[in-house]
Amino acid sequence: MKFELDEEHRMLADLVQRFVRDELMPLEGAVLEREANGQGAYLTPEERQRLDKISKDLGLWSLDAPEDAGGMGMPHVALVAVNEALGSTVATYTLPPDSPNLRMLMTTVNEQQRKAYLEPYARGETISAIGISEPGAGADPSGMITRAVRDGDDWIINGRKIWITRAAEADFTILMAITDKEKKARGGMSAFLVDRDAPGFNVLRRIPMLGGEFTYEVTLEDCRVPGWKLLGEEGQGFGPMQVRLGTRRMEMAAWCIGAAQRALDMMREYAPQRKTFGHKLSERQSIQWWVADGAAKIHAARLMAYDCAWKIDQGRDVRTEISMIKFYATEMAQEIIDNAMQCFGAMGMTKEMPLHLFAGRIRNMRIYDGPSEVHRMVVARNLMDTRP
Repeated sequence: MKFELDEEHRMLADLVQRFVRDELMPLEGAVLEREANGQGAYLTPEERQRLDKISKDLGLWSLDAPEDAGGMGMPHVALVAVNEALGSTVATYTLPPDSPNLRMLMTTVNEQQRKAYLEPYARGETISAIGISEPGAGADPSGMITRAVRDGDDWIINGRKIWITRAAEADFTILMAITDKEKKARGGMSAFLVDRDAPGFNVLRRIPMLGGEFTYEVTLEDCRVPGWKLLGEEGQGFGPMQVRLGTRRMEMAAWCIGAAQRALDMMREYAPQRKTFGHKLSERQSIQWWVADGAAKIHAARLMAYDCAWKIDQGRDVRTEISMIKFYATEMAQEIIDNAMQCFGAMGMTKEMPLHLFAGRIRNMRIYDGPSEVHRMVVARNLMDTRP
């Protein structure tokens, strides 16, 4: 077992770290100001356009897209350090294309869908979203009621989806729907490629979230989807959806490591400078333990992330490891960020510092893509066979 990245992957990590330091970090002040004014903690279209050009010129696009689609074919192991670096700033930026939907497309597209959807997406020419959760069905897909029924060569979809990121700007949404009411999630769930301008696909509202983020709710009212846009096999959408969710959970773990490392570094820099009651904060045992425990937990999470990524690249079953790292990394980061906010005192409560955005976003992640309680249930089930 190796504990060092290959030279190519190490060079990639260094390049992304420089990109974050030189291009993203300087934008944090503007992001914080926009969020404080209620505009959300996002980059402007102009900022994204400039970053797109720079990152593309640096060769940072299509990192894990297949080589025959113009990508670099990077393994999951190489992307851990990439996402850790991207997670260390509140100037959030995604290197095109977004990996989870890419991976799902890679496992399911036919030749026609490959040309129309995967290849443009792999080149970073389109934006995608995914619609899974519903107002009455979040972490439990068996509660999904959005239906797709055949109508000649087409499908007609009716239902409602919620908590969708980028629904308003996405060129297409990978939408999960029930095609067999009896089998439901296990053998009765299918995936569809739904274009933004598809008749009956309506963005209902934008929902403000913690951390200056937004999600969307959409309705599908007799939404007509051509038959060739059924993604994968009918009734077999659950497996590819798990590929997508697993990839996002790996990303989240790396983002959490990056955010926690940033918070720890801020605490280490600040504690020796601040005096209370005649002593530096760095001389206080509570601060010392926050730093020591934080460093140990970050180290553990980083090793877990690389172990899980390596096993994915080896084609192993990592359902247990994915769930472990999802709840461990998010809760680890939440604790370290909260300690950093406490260390900074009143300044840590302000919206002038990035800590509150990290805290809000990590808190979201403890719910997104499966709450911690569900992942603990999965781990326990896999270890003890607790299924009824």
